[in-house]
Amino acid sequence: MTRVNAAHGKTHFGWCDSCGTLVLGNGCGCGSPVRSFEVNSPGDMRPCMGDGVSTVLSLFEREFGSSVPLRGKSIFLNKVPGEDRADEIIAHGAVLALMRYDLSAKRFELDLRQPGAELLADSATKNVITFSGMSGHLKGKSIPGANISSISGEFGTGAPLILKRGGKVGAGAALVPSGDIGSSEKAVKIRSIDSPSDMPISPDSDRKRFVEANRQHLLDLESVAINRIRSYVKKRKLPVTVSFSGGKDSLAAYGVASRAVRDLELIFVDTGIEFPETVRYVDDFAEKNNLALHKAAAGDAFFRNVDAFGPPAKDFRWCCKTCKLGPITDLISNDFPKGTITVEGNRMLESFSRGDTKFVSTNPFVPNQVSLNPVREWNASEIWGYIWLRKLEYNPLYERDFERIGCYLCASCLGSEWENVKNVHEDLYDEWNDYLRGYAARKGLPQEYADMGFWRWKVLPPKMVRLAEDMDLRTEPERSGEPVMRMLKGASSCAAGGFSVEAVANIPRSRDFSSVAEALRSIGEVRYSDEFEIALVKTRDATAKLFGGGQISVVSDSLKGAERMFERAAKALLRAQMCTSCGICAEKCPRNAITIRGGLKIDPGRCDSCGICERSCMVVHYYDKMMSIEKNARI
Repeated sequence: MTRVNAAHGKTHFGWCDSCGTLVLGNGCGCGSPVRSFEVNSPGDMRPCMGDGVSTVLSLFEREFGSSVPLRGKSIFLNKVPGEDRADEIIAHGAVLALMRYDLSAKRFELDLRQPGAELLADSATKNVITFSGMSGHLKGKSIPGANISSISGEFGTGAPLILKRGGKVGAGAALVPSGDIGSSEKAVKIRSIDSPSDMPISPDSDRKRFVEANRQHLLDLESVAINRIRSYVKKRKLPVTVSFSGGKDSLAAYGVASRAVRDLELIFVDTGIEFPETVRYVDDFAEKNNLALHKAAAGDAFFRNVDAFGPPAKDFRWCCKTCKLGPITDLISNDFPKGTITVEGNRMLESFSRGDTKFVSTNPFVPNQVSLNPVREWNASEIWGYIWLRKLEYNPLYERDFERIGCYLCASCLGSEWENVKNVHEDLYDEWNDYLRGYAARKGLPQEYADMGFWRWKVLPPKMVRLAEDMDLRTEPERSGEPVMRMLKGASSCAAGGFSVEAVANIPRSRDFSSVAEALRSIGEVRYSDEFEIALVKTRDATAKLFGGGQISVVSDSLKGAERMFERAAKALLRAQMCTSCGICAEKCPRNAITIRGGLKIDPGRCDSCGICERSCMVVHYYDKMMSIEKNARI
C-alpha cells in the first residue's frame, strides 16, 4: 500500500478503520476496506510506544486539556525535517499534529493540523477560540481581536489553537498572549479551517491487532529476506554471523537470518560508551537463545582519544573508527581468519548515507567481512511488526522513547534524545555534559555550544547556522592547539625546473619524530636522521623533506606530482602524530608490512607503497576536518 509521490514529497499509507491501525501491504488481514492517507516523505513511520505514548498524550493535555480521543488508540510517528526531533503524529488514519523539540526551551511543542482540530473540537477545554465575521478564503489570514467572541484557557504567543466559526473548525496559532487578544489587530493566525470532514473514528487498537492486520505482508517480507540470504550463503563456505548491536534493526536481521541459516553466531562491539542496558540485553539475548557471542571491546578508547580529536560530530565520527571498526577488525581477524558473512540491519530509510545500501556490501575499513542487508528496504513499522510477529525480545530502552539506540553520547542522536538520557542515566549525562562545557570554555565558545548541541557538527548545517545567528552565538572554536597547515608556497614552477610546494604544519606532538619516518615509508623510500629530525621520502617523480619543526618541502617533475606528494606527506605527518593504534591499517595491508604495538612500524622490505593503509586510516580519512589550512601565510 505504501506509495511515494516524489513530486509532492508525500508517501501514501493505508489505514483500516475496522482494526484502527496502519496497513503496510495491499490489504488488511481482517478483509475490510483500506483507506489511503499521506504523510511527508520518506515515510519511515514507526509505532509510538512506551514513554512515547505518554509524551504525546501529555502534549495534547497540556495544550488542549484533553487527550481522550487518543487514549487506547494506535498512534504512529513519522519523522520529518526539523532543527531537532520533529514527528508527525498519526492516529485515526490521519496526521493530527506535528510535535517538534524546541532546543532553546528544551521541551516539545505541538503544531495542530486540521484533522487534529476536528478530532479534539468537542473534548478540548482550553486553547479554543470562537470568532465571527471575516469572509472569503481564510487560510493564512489573521483574525483581529475584535472578531473573537470567546477564549478558553490562558496561553502564550505561538500556542496551538482550535478555531471555531459557525459550523466550521480549524487549527491556528496565537500571535499574542491570550490576555492581549482583544486589543490586537492581528491576534490569531489561521492555518486551516473547514466544515467537519466526518473523519472515521478508530476503535481501540494495540500491537496484537497491528500484527494481525499485517501478518501476510510481514511473512512475505520475511520470505524474500530468507531466500536472499540462503541464495548467497549456499555458494560460499564461510561462517555466518549477525552484527548484533542491541538495536531493533539488527534484531529483525537476526530474526530472518535465524530462519535462513543454522549455527548463527553473534558479533557485538562494546564501544565503551554503550548504554548499560544494551550490554546486558546483548549478553542475556545470546544466553537465552543459546548463541555464541563474539564480543569486541574498545575499553577506554573514546575518552583516551577525545582530548586529541575533540568531540565527535555527525560529519566527523572519528569515534566509530576508533571504538567500533578497530575492535571489530581485530575480532574478525582473530575469530574468523578465513572471513565471515555477516548479516546486518542496515536500512535505506535510516539515514541519507544509507540510501544506496545494497543487499551485499563491504566496508573498506573491515577486511575479511562481507555484509548482507536483508532488511534494507523495510520501514520502521515493518521492523517493529516483524519483531512483534516473531515475539523477539527487544532492548528495553525502546520503551523509554528512544527512536534509535547506539552509544549514549552519539553525535548522531538528537538533542531531545540526549535530554532523555538524563532521565535514564543522569550520571552518564552529567559526565559528558561536563566535558563539553569544559571543552567549550577552553575553545572560547559559549555555554550553548554544549547545552544546545552545536558540538554535533564540525560544519554547521543551514538550520543550525540560522539558529546560531538568531541567538547571536559564536560557534567556531578557537584553533589554538589544533592542527594547522600554513602554506608558504603553493605548487609552482621552480627556477631550476620542475615544481615545488612549501608549508609549515603545526601539529600537537605526541610521539617521537621517528614515527613520522615510519609513516612516510608507505609513500616510498625513506632516509631519516634522528639527530637532526629530518626525514626524506622519494618516489619515482617526487621528493619530500619533513623537519621536526613541521616544515614540509616538496619538489617534483610535474605540477600534479608535486600536489600529490605534498598531500601524502602532510597526511603521513598527521597520521604519525595522531595515530589511535586502532590496527585497521595493519589488517588491511595485503603484504603484512605493518605492526602497531609500540607505535606504527612499516617494514620497508615488505611495503610496496600501494597506499591501502593510508586509505583505511581514520586520521587520513578525516584530514580535511582535522587540519586547518592557512594559505599565503607569513612565518
